[in-house]
Amino acid sequence: MSEQILQLCLSPDLGGLELYMQRLSLYLNDKTGTHVAVAKNSKLASSLSENVDLQILYLHKHAWKNIFKNAKQLASYIDTNKIDLIHLHWTKDLPVTVLAKKLSKRNPKLVQSRHMNMTRFKSDFYHRFLYKNLDLMIAVTQQVKNQITEYIPKEIRPTIEVSYIGAPTYKPLDKTSQEALREKYQLADSFVVTLAGRIEPAKGQELLIDALQKLHNPNVKVMFIGNPMDESYLEQLKKQISDIGLSSQVTFTGFVNNVQDLMAISDCVVLATNKETFGMVIVEAMHTGTAVLASNSGGPLEIIDHIQNGLLFESRNAEDLSRKLATYIQDQNLRHALSKSGQQKALSKFESQRQFEEVLDVLHNVIR
Repeated sequence: MSEQILQLCLSPDLGGLELYMQRLSLYLNDKTGTHVAVAKNSKLASSLSENVDLQILYLHKHAWKNIFKNAKQLASYIDTNKIDLIHLHWTKDLPVTVLAKKLSKRNPKLVQSRHMNMTRFKSDFYHRFLYKNLDLMIAVTQQVKNQITEYIPKEIRPTIEVSYIGAPTYKPLDKTSQEALREKYQLADSFVVTLAGRIEPAKGQELLIDALQKLHNPNVKVMFIGNPMDESYLEQLKKQISDIGLSSQVTFTGFVNNVQDLMAISDCVVLATNKETFGMVIVEAMHTGTAVLASNSGGPLEIIDHIQNGLLFESRNAEDLSRKLATYIQDQNLRHALSKSGQQKALSKFESQRQFEEVLDVLHNVIR
């Protein structure tokens, strides 16, 4: 009988972490079959429910008052379905998962993928109880592995593996469809810079606006892709853009399902987050063959080799961001060379099917 693996994520959102969990779950289901546990009425639950072949357990939303009843329900599911391993993705799910392990008769293996930075010591009694019950942690970057090693005491620290997140190989649109997209967003023959991510201060939209102002180049257009976390912040950005006379050069697309298509019709994709844990949008952009530019901190340092397959700028420095954008605008040969090299690196090192195979091998090794 094949091992029974359950993917768990009770996050209410549908961002990079949740979409990764969804893609991995669908891959595992196609390969060996898998079980999925999500919070009822969450965005992730709604998205996964479209896949009728998945075995889905709906738990209560994350809240301290729901931990014990969620753990009891999960423990019952573990025993009924003979679950051998639980793979969780959201750190807030650690308590319910560990408690379910203790309540179940099967005592399944526990693996956590750590998608976020770890910034403080986990040496108190509560965290010792949680981490000593983990069998493995999968860090999405070497930096995250180093943080885990620093902040979790050796005597309770589980084994750590590094596994970079990948993106699917991109299938480009035909020329007519590309032209239709450029017309839809009124891009004409402009040099197009795209930033994809939630509209919030941490993602650096304001920094890119400052850099655009410093360029003094009316032929540059910026596309911001993503929903606002706070409508007032979006209105603040729009006012800033209007006040400095850049409204005709900036477009807010809102949420779109074809992010990579918009990246593909762009000349440059920027990641302006101060300290991104990984930087999935950079990998997605590289797969499309578009030049990338990211802040020189966090995950991008493990994705981009500066002046080999992309460019890095000094984090939080709009002046340097502007200079690097100008480099791409002025040196078309360099831009094309770096974008081609970036696409090659994405295919060889950051391809989702290869990464999923790697994770599946890791999970099977834990069970065995």
